[in-house]
Amino acid sequence: MRSRAIALGIAFMLISVPASANPDRWRGEGWKTDFSRTTVEWSEILSGGPPRDGIPSIDDPRFEKASTVKGLAEREPVIRLQIDDEIRAYPLSVLTWHEIVNDEFSGQPVAITYCPLCNASLVFDRRLDGQVLEFGTTGKLRNSDLVMYDRQTESWWQQFTGEAIAGTLTGRRLRLVPSRIVAFGEFAKANPDAKVLVPNDRNFRDYGRNPYMGYDTAAAPFLYRGDLPDNIPAMSRVVVIRTDGQPIVVSLDMVRKSGFSKDGYEVAFQAGVASALDTAAISQGRDVGTVRVTKNGEDVPHDVTFAFVAHAFHPEAAIITE
Repeated sequence: MRSRAIALGIAFMLISVPASANPDRWRGEGWKTDFSRTTVEWSEILSGGPPRDGIPSIDDPRFEKASTVKGLAEREPVIRLQIDDEIRAYPLSVLTWHEIVNDEFSGQPVAITYCPLCNASLVFDRRLDGQVLEFGTTGKLRNSDLVMYDRQTESWWQQFTGEAIAGTLTGRRLRLVPSRIVAFGEFAKANPDAKVLVPNDRNFRDYGRNPYMGYDTAAAPFLYRGDLPDNIPAMSRVVVIRTDGQPIVVSLDMVRKSGFSKDGYEVAFQAGVASALDTAAISQGRDVGTVRVTKNGEDVPHDVTFAFVAHAFHPEAAIITE
C-alpha cells in the first residue's frame, strides 16, 4: 500500500513515461539550445513528465511579514536566506510546486531552487559575466535532479551542481549563496518583520500538500538509473558541504548523534523541522531536523540531500558514516 501511495503521489506531477534522450526531439519541442555543446551523455537525461515550464517558476514573487503569514505550521520547512542585513524565508510548501523563484534580494539577483526528488534546496547568484539570468524548468531530469534552463541563452543547468551542462554556457558555474532550512515557527519568532514568500494565487496549487507522499522513506529513488552508494541506504539523508575543492559528505544520522567537524567546517544539528516528502500534509511530516554549517563563524553553502544524489554527482567523495 505504501509503495502504491508513493507512485500515485509522484504521478500527480510526473504524468508521462520518460522519453528517450534525443536533441532532435528536444529541438522539435521548440528548444533553441546549442546541443552541439555539452558536458554529459544525452542518455543521462530523462523526461520528468511535465513540459518546459510545466512546473512554473515564480518570477514576480509575493511576500508577507512573518508575523502575519497564515497557513504555515510551526515545524514546516522554509529556506532561510540572509544577504547583508536582510532576511527572507521561502517555504518548501510553495517551492514544491514551482521549484524555482527568481528574486532580487538586497540588490542581488538570486535563484532560490528546490528539487523534491533530490530534496535539494540551493540558492544561486543569477549574475554571470555582467548579465542577469532568469531560470525556468526544462521538464528534464538527470540523476533524478532538476535540469533548469536560463531564458537568455536557453542553456541547460544542473540544479545540484549549478553547472551549465548543455548550450552556449556549457561548463560555466553559478555562485552558491549560503542558505539553510529552518522551521517556520522558529524563523517567525526570531524575525517577525521578515518577508516570507507566499503564493501569488493560493488556488493555483494545493499548497501545503505533498504530492510525493512517502518518497523519503521509499526503498529506491524515482527516475534514477545510476549507481547507488554501498555504505548507506540510497534514501538516507546526508549533508553535503560545498568546499572550494571536493565536497565533504557526512550522514545526517552521524551529525544528529554527535555533531561533526572537519577542516574547519562545523556542522550542528537541530531537531524540530518536518520532512516535506513524508506525509500528505507537509505540516505533519516526521521530524527530520536541520543543520547549520559554518566555518570561522560564517555560514557556508551546504545541502541536506539523499545519499544517492551525493554519490551520483560526487562519486569520488566518500560518504562519512562514523
